[in-house]
Amino acid sequence: MSDDSTRPIVIKRKKAAAEGAHGGAWKLAYADFVTAMMAFFLLMWLLGSTARGDLQGIADYFQNPLKIAQSGGSSAGDATSILQGGGKDLTRQAGQVKQGDVDVKKSTSFSKEAQLEFRRQEAARLEALKAEIEKLIEQSPELAQFKKQLLLDITSEGLRIQIVDENNRPMFDSGGAELKPYTRDILRLIGKALNGVSNRISLAGHTDAAPYAGGQAGFSNWELSTNRANASRRELIAGGLADNKVLRVVGLASTVPFDRNDPLNPVNRRISIVVLNQKTELALLQEDGPEAGIAGADEVDGALGTRGAGAGR
Repeated sequence: MSDDSTRPIVIKRKKAAAEGAHGGAWKLAYADFVTAMMAFFLLMWLLGSTARGDLQGIADYFQNPLKIAQSGGSSAGDATSILQGGGKDLTRQAGQVKQGDVDVKKSTSFSKEAQLEFRRQEAARLEALKAEIEKLIEQSPELAQFKKQLLLDITSEGLRIQIVDENNRPMFDSGGAELKPYTRDILRLIGKALNGVSNRISLAGHTDAAPYAGGQAGFSNWELSTNRANASRRELIAGGLADNKVLRVVGLASTVPFDRNDPLNPVNRRISIVVLNQKTELALLQEDGPEAGIAGADEVDGALGTRGAGAGR
């Protein structure tokens, strides 16, 4: 029988099993979350500092990606920056709001004080031009006799020069757009004087309320007044006015009479030349479809119509 005291003592120790490693997947998920948050806040900052025009351009692009291919241009909205597609700075409020070139002096990025100062200087230039033309009328033997037919005033649109008819001294042949020789002289002298300022001009032709009778079908005081306005444009340019200074040529027929109490008064037959101020010029340029209602330089030359008795004069 063996002695238990001599039996070896075996001590069994249980090893605690180490918990399985979680790995680094959570770190990747956290990194993705942080990256997404950074991208989100960067996007919010960019949207907050982007001009309304640029935002509209981005929205238009996603609504119609083929817009540039269809309408041409280097971007959805042309900017005034020298860099294509870029603006001057992030503080601009208007952004890319107008396609085509924009005159820097007319940019809306100017401060309010600068715009007011520009308008004061512009008003002074128009007043000086008015005084210069009045002096020209007084000193010129050709114009002095037509003093009563030349009306100058400052309006909300700019300096308005009106050449009106008199009973015995019309500007055009009756019912036609052929200028009288003295009307040519008047317009050429005025055209030379208008080059003294950088402002662009608008021309409007007016008739009295007598309906146009005779001539080709469909020809009316609308066509007659437009043809007369365009004929006046040509004489202004012949006198030295730069062709690109003419912004608009329109015929208004008898819709805007000078003498509202007597629609048949000869004074209603007139040509209005407006030396446009900055505000009016911008308003015309920013109209939807600015070409609408603007008579092309040579497109209105057709169909002068047969001069009939009783025509609107």
